[in-house]
Amino acid sequence: MSKIRLAVAGANGAFGVKHLEALSQIEEVDIVAVMATTMAKADSVADQFSVPKRFDDYDAMLADSDIDAVILATPTQLHAEQGIKAMEAGKHVLIEIPMADSLADSQALVAKQEETGMTAMAGHVRRFNPSHQYVHNLITSGDVSIQQMDVQTYFFRRTNMNAKGEPRSWTDHLLWHHACHTIDLFMYQTGEDIAEVHAVQGPKHPELGIAMDMSIIMKTPTGKICTLSLSFNNDGPLGTFFRYICDNGTYLARYDDLFDGRDAQIDVSKVDVSMNGIELIDREFVAAIREGREPNGSLQQCLPAMRVMHEIEQKLTD
Repeated sequence: MSKIRLAVAGANGAFGVKHLEALSQIEEVDIVAVMATTMAKADSVADQFSVPKRFDDYDAMLADSDIDAVILATPTQLHAEQGIKAMEAGKHVLIEIPMADSLADSQALVAKQEETGMTAMAGHVRRFNPSHQYVHNLITSGDVSIQQMDVQTYFFRRTNMNAKGEPRSWTDHLLWHHACHTIDLFMYQTGEDIAEVHAVQGPKHPELGIAMDMSIIMKTPTGKICTLSLSFNNDGPLGTFFRYICDNGTYLARYDDLFDGRDAQIDVSKVDVSMNGIELIDREFVAAIREGREPNGSLQQCLPAMRVMHEIEQKLTD
C-alpha cells in the first residue's frame, strides 16, 4: 500500500507541532498539508517541516483529493464539527483529546464513524505511553491485577495560556481535558466500566470561569477504585503522576519513566518502537488505516470515558 497522505489542522499549536514531529519519524506517512488560522502561521510551520500545501480554511483543506487523513489539533469546541466534516469528506480522522467537550457531540462523532466506516481515533496518549503499556502487558498476561489507582494531575495555570506559553482561543478544563486521560486509562487498564463515581470541585476562577481544583473517585463493578486529584493551582512539580497499587506489586509512572513501589526504576525503553507517546498514537492511526481495522483508542472505545465525564459534570452542576 502507498503512503498515507496526512494533513494536520491546528498545525501551529503546541500539539500540532508535536504531531508533525512525530509524523516525520513514520516512513509510511507523507505530510502533504497543514492548516492554521492564518496563512502566515500555516506557512511558518509548513516551511519548518517542508510541507507542500498550506491552508487557512478547513473546508478548503478537506476538499483536497490528495489528502487521505486528517489530525485535528484544533480547539476542543471545534472537534465535533471538524471531525464529522472530515469523515463526510471521506477522510480518516485522529482527534486530539478530548474528542469533544460534551457527551452529545461525542455520540455524534461515533455515529458518523459508524455511518461512514472511516477510521476515527481519539488521542488518548496514556494508552500508548511505554510506562503504562508495561503495566498493561502485566495485566493482560495475568501477572498483576489493579486494586487501586491514585493519580495526581497538577499544573499552575491561572491564565489562559497553552503549552507554548501563548494565549489560547479556548479555555482548558480540569474535567474535559485532564481527567479525561485518567478516566479512560483506568477503564482501559481494568477492562471494566465505572459502576460508581463521585466528584467535588473548588471555587471557579473569577475570569476563566472554571474550577481550579477537583477530586474524583471511581469504582468498577469488581471493586477496583481510582482516586484522582486535579489542580491548576499547584506551583510545581507539574504534570500527572500515577500510582498503580496491584495485588502483586506497586508501580509509579512519572511521565515516560516507571518505578516499582520501592522507587527502583524499570527499563521501558524496549516496550515499543519509540518512547514518544504522540508518535505511537500516530503510528497506530496509520497502521489501522493501512490494515483496515479498528485502532486502539477508537472513538467507540473512548466513548465510555465521555459518558463518565458527563455523569460527573451533572453531579457537579446539580
